[in-house]
Amino acid sequence: MPTESVPANSLQLRACIVAAESLRYTPAGLPALSFQLDHDSTLLEVGVDRNVKLVIKAVAFGTMAERLAKQAVGSVWTFNGFLCNARQGKSVVFHIQDFLQD
Repeated sequence: MPTESVPANSLQLRACIVAAESLRYTPAGLPALSFQLDHDSTLLEVGVDRNVKLVIKAVAFGTMAERLAKQAVGSVWTFNGFLCNARQGKSVVFHIQDFLQD
């Protein structure tokens, strides 16, 4: 079986922070931040330009949450992480593991 260099569930997205809740703490005392990201780009699909727009819920924990809580709504970043279902299982949440400013 070939070794994969990219994890099976990995996402990189350039997006704008459009909303953020206050920094909170889990019952175990871990900092947590829920926020919303907006992405807008034009990508080539089957030889045709396609306008891509999406809004996605995101969450960060630990020091990543503390770092993100200091960032301004409206700022644009490249986010890295993974996707999973929300607790209710009705939507997808982007779990942020790292972010970099362009």
